[in-house]
Amino acid sequence: MTDTTPTESADPTVPSADRAADSRADGGDRPGAVVLVSGGMDSATTAYEARERGYDLHFLHTSYGQTTESKEFACAEALRDEMGVADFLHIETDHLARIGASSLTDDSMAVADADMDADADEIPSSYVPFRNANLLSMAVSYAEANGCEAVFVGAHSEDYAGYPDCRPEFFAAFEAMVDVGTKPETSIGVVVPFVEDSKTDIAERGTELGVPYDLTWSCYRDEAPACGTCDSCAFRLQAFQRLGLEDPIAYEERPDYAGDDDPTADA
Repeated sequence: MTDTTPTESADPTVPSADRAADSRADGGDRPGAVVLVSGGMDSATTAYEARERGYDLHFLHTSYGQTTESKEFACAEALRDEMGVADFLHIETDHLARIGASSLTDDSMAVADADMDADADEIPSSYVPFRNANLLSMAVSYAEANGCEAVFVGAHSEDYAGYPDCRPEFFAAFEAMVDVGTKPETSIGVVVPFVEDSKTDIAERGTELGVPYDLTWSCYRDEAPACGTCDSCAFRLQAFQRLGLEDPIAYEERPDYAGDDDPTADA
């Protein structure tokens, strides 16, 4: 496994691209990668996966007006400290909340209870219109400025069943746009290591990698304790239950989702 020794904080007076060049000049040969870190279990596992693959990590966390943004930011910071990631960029923006049309950002819309039998092609109210294109654009800017070779995203199959900007074809199209829209010498891959996997697969891989899931948050509704009944809580609890593991975060209630069918299984 890759060395987990915390790195020293970067000097904020030195441009990040210069720091990256200095690192290579000092003999460092690890390629850089920006990881979109939401504070949830999927992005945390993706961060550990990226490190396992030999990348020097740069974290990007965005507060965009989501209901649990304070908790998510705290979890992203805790993961940064746990992994010893020196480069951490936090971007605060309100444009997605001002646009609205999502129960994650619009107070007039309630976060629905989980429906594990929902049509796999149904778009849930928690879908934030074209959010991932917004976040990926920030990540690519950050990656190009730092000389990074990849942007890692934690989307998975149970996401793309209902979220069109989590589907493999979206990421392939976005990577093609990156190739056209960046400097000629820039080469940045959009890496989605779990795009064909389920939440259960992610939890299993994260357990192998030693991901500290107690430092992550998935609930769409509450910052403490997690509700246990929204879509995000349900899929998270289901993943742990199917593996026979105890999810280490606190819940208001813990329904048994282990026996529910995976709506993406035949997708």
